[in-house]
Amino acid sequence: MLQTKKSPEQILFIFLGIWTILNIIQASVVEVHPDEAYYWMYSRFLDWGYFDHPPMVALFIKIGDFLWPSTLGMRFLTVISSSLSVFFLWKIVKPYGENIKLFILLFSAVLLFHVYGFITTPDAPLFFFTILFFYVYQKYLASDQLKWALLLALVIACLLYSKYHGILVLLFTILSNLSLLKRPSFWLIVGVATLAFFPHIYWQMENNYPSFYYHVIDRSAAFYKLKFTTEYLLAQLALAGPLVGWFLYRAAVVLKTPDTFIRAIKVNFFGIFIFFFFSTFKGRVEAHWTLPGMICLFILAYLYLSNRTVPKWFERLALANIALILIARLVLLIPIPFLMKNKSVAYYFGNETWAKQIQEKAGDAPVIFMDSFQEPSKYNYYNRTTKGFSYNSRNYRKNQYDIWSLEDSLRNKRVYWVGRDSKGLAGQDTLETSKGLYYGNWIDSVRLYQKVSVNPVEKSVLLGKNQPRVLKLRITNPYDEDIYLGNDAGEKWPCVLEYGYKNGPDLSEFRLVKAANLQKLRIPAKQSVVLNAEILGPKEGGMYKLIFSLRTDPFSGARNSNMIKAEVH
Repeated sequence: MLQTKKSPEQILFIFLGIWTILNIIQASVVEVHPDEAYYWMYSRFLDWGYFDHPPMVALFIKIGDFLWPSTLGMRFLTVISSSLSVFFLWKIVKPYGENIKLFILLFSAVLLFHVYGFITTPDAPLFFFTILFFYVYQKYLASDQLKWALLLALVIACLLYSKYHGILVLLFTILSNLSLLKRPSFWLIVGVATLAFFPHIYWQMENNYPSFYYHVIDRSAAFYKLKFTTEYLLAQLALAGPLVGWFLYRAAVVLKTPDTFIRAIKVNFFGIFIFFFFSTFKGRVEAHWTLPGMICLFILAYLYLSNRTVPKWFERLALANIALILIARLVLLIPIPFLMKNKSVAYYFGNETWAKQIQEKAGDAPVIFMDSFQEPSKYNYYNRTTKGFSYNSRNYRKNQYDIWSLEDSLRNKRVYWVGRDSKGLAGQDTLETSKGLYYGNWIDSVRLYQKVSVNPVEKSVLLGKNQPRVLKLRITNPYDEDIYLGNDAGEKWPCVLEYGYKNGPDLSEFRLVKAANLQKLRIPAKQSVVLNAEILGPKEGGMYKLIFSLRTDPFSGARNSNMIKAEVH
C-alpha cells in the first residue's frame, strides 16, 4: 500500500505537537525567572493596570495558576498561546507561498520565538495578540465586514492590554495605509477599542500616570553611551538567529511587493527597529522590545524565500542555528557549573532553595528586601505569600511595590530586613544561601513613608550656584491614617526630609531640607500640606534633576519625588 504524502496542515500539526510538548517540559522544569515572579505578584492583586505594564500578563498567570499552582500553571497560557501563534502565523503567510518545511525551518531558527514559547512576561501575550492582530487585519482588508471590524477592535484592546509596544504596531499599520481613515468601520474600530481600553486609561489617571512617567521620563539615561547602540544592534542579529539572522534581515529588506497587507508588515518592520534604534540615544533598550518587529521580519523573510529555491547552505546553517538554540534550552534544564557564572543562566537556578532558606529565618514575619522588585517577588512566589516587600531607595527606581498597600501593613510591625550588604547592626544574621551571602536584621516597630509624595508646587526649578532658594513643597499622605514626619510623635526611628541632585549616573550627597515646622508636621489621612522649604543650589551650573527623600532609620531613604527639572545658573 502506497504511503500518502502528508499535507502542509498535517506537517504543521505534527510540528505544533512537538513544539507544545517541548514548551510544556521547559515550563514545568525550569525555575521561574525573577521577572516572572514579579508578574505572579501582579496576579495576586488583579487590577486594570500596574506601574510597569498593562494587566494582560497578570490575567495569563492568574488563570493558569488557578488551574495548576505550579511553574507549569504560571506558564500554561503562554505555552498554549505560543502554539496558537504558530498556527495563525501560518494562516497569514500561506496565501503567499505554501512551503511548510521552510516555515518550520525559519520559525525554529528565530531565537526570540523560543523564549516566549514558555516564559511568561508581558511579551508572551504581546506575541500572541500581535500575530492575531495581523491575521484579523488581513481579513479586514480583504472584506470590510462588521464582524471583522468588531473582532479587530477587541484584538486591538487585547494588544494594548498586553504591552504598550502594541501602540507602535497600530501606528505603523495606519501609516502604511492612510486610506483606512476613509472607512466608516475604521472609526467604529477606534471607538470600540478605546471603550474597551478605557478602564486602563482611568487607572492611569487615578494613579497619576505612573507608567507614562516611568517609561518616558524615568528610564531616560543621564547621558548617551555608545554601547547602548552597539549592544542593541548585535542583540537584534542574535535574537533573529545567531547564525542566520543576518540573512533574514537581508531578505526582509530586499523583498518588493505591491500588496497592501505586506506593506503594513514592511512599515512595521522598518518602523519598529528604527524607532528602538533611535531610542538607544536616550537610554538602554532591552533587546526583546523589538518582538513585534521580529514577527514582521519572519513574515517578510518567509515571503522572500518561499518563492525562490532556498540555498542548501542556508538550510544547513539554519539547522545548525536550531541545534544551538536547543542546546541553550537544554542548559536551562541542567545546571552546568562553568555556565552558572553567566548571570542570565544563573537566574534560573537556586531560586526556590534561596526563598526557603530566608523563610527559615524570617518565619511568618514580613520580609523587607533592598532595591529589588525581583527578590521579594521570588520570595513570595516560592513561599506562596505576599509578605515579601521591596524597599525602593532614592538610588533605585520605583515599581509596583510603591503602589500596592503592602507597605501600609508593615508600619509599626516587627519585620526581617534582608540584603547583600552588612548593616553592622547588633544581632545581625549571616545567611549562606544558594544565591550567595546575605545578611538579616530584625527591626522592631518599622517606620516607612515610601508612598508619601514630596514635590515642589512649580513644575521646574531655577537655582543659583551654591545659593539658597525657598520652594513651596506639597507633601501628600496617601495612607488611611495620619502621619507625623517629625521626631516628636513617639516614633522609635527618626525621620528627616532630604534633597539631592543628579546630572550624571550618580546622585549627589543628600542634604537636610530646612523647614521651620517639619519636626511637628502632622498630615491627615489622604490629604496634603504645603510648606516653605529652603534648599541650596549645586556648586556648578547646568541642568540637574532634583530629588526629595524621606529617610527613616535604619533605611537609606526613599525616593519621594519625581525627577524634578532644575536649571542652575
